[in-house]
Amino acid sequence: MATAARRATVYLDPDLHKALRLKAVETSRSVSDLVNDAVKESLAEDAEDISAFEERAGEPLISYDEMVKRLKKNGRI
Repeated sequence: MATAARRATVYLDPDLHKALRLKAVETSRSVSDLVNDAVKESLAEDAEDISAFEERAGEPLISYDEMVKRLKKNGRI
């Protein structure tokens, strides 16, 4: 079931707005469609990051100092 779109006011940098309008014209899509897709993509990336953090939650923590020592020991730095 499709839901009704909601209106939101978003303030964009003038140059970004111009680029977005040009892309909309060149791709025969609306500015709203482009913005919705960009927001969905950003949220999907966040969901992937959250999943990755959750998967690694059980791993032991290591301090920055210890990590630098390991890198140096292994010849990485």
